[in-house]
Amino acid sequence: MNSAQSGVALESLRLPEDPQALAELSARLMYDNDPATQGLGISLIEVTPGCARMQMTVRPDMLNGHRTCHGGFIFTLADSTFAFACNSRNQATVASGCTIDFLAPGLLGDVLTADASEASLAGRTGVYDILVTNQDGKRIALFRGRSYRIKGTVVEEAMRANFEVVAGDGNV
Repeated sequence: MNSAQSGVALESLRLPEDPQALAELSARLMYDNDPATQGLGISLIEVTPGCARMQMTVRPDMLNGHRTCHGGFIFTLADSTFAFACNSRNQATVASGCTIDFLAPGLLGDVLTADASEASLAGRTGVYDILVTNQDGKRIALFRGRSYRIKGTVVEEAMRANFEVVAGDGNV
């Protein structure tokens, strides 16, 4: 297949009409192309339009000098969950800002769950609230992310990027 043929295939890609199916496809492609999230052992549990749930187990290499989970790892879990929620409608979306409040420490072996929900979506901007809890339901952190929709879509960009990788390897 040459690049002209693949361009036609990408342009004629039929996206799911069902919003849930589109959210799941967008999330699967995002996750497959997200080595940072995968490298931290963060798993995608659920995605729906405007919402996402992800989990991460606190490992020994995630502990700080107080023997609690480093806040950067908790932030990353919340930030990744935010990204999956705000891209769930197949509109390429990035963070324009965020805040986090740490409420309690994450401990070695804790299974942290981040639940993101869309608080507002208007035009190109959105606001998302992410609650991070441990396996006992204890609140660990509150994160609020502000999003901005950019040009492009998740599915088509992921398909194009995957094609370019394969084409560059001479495997097409």
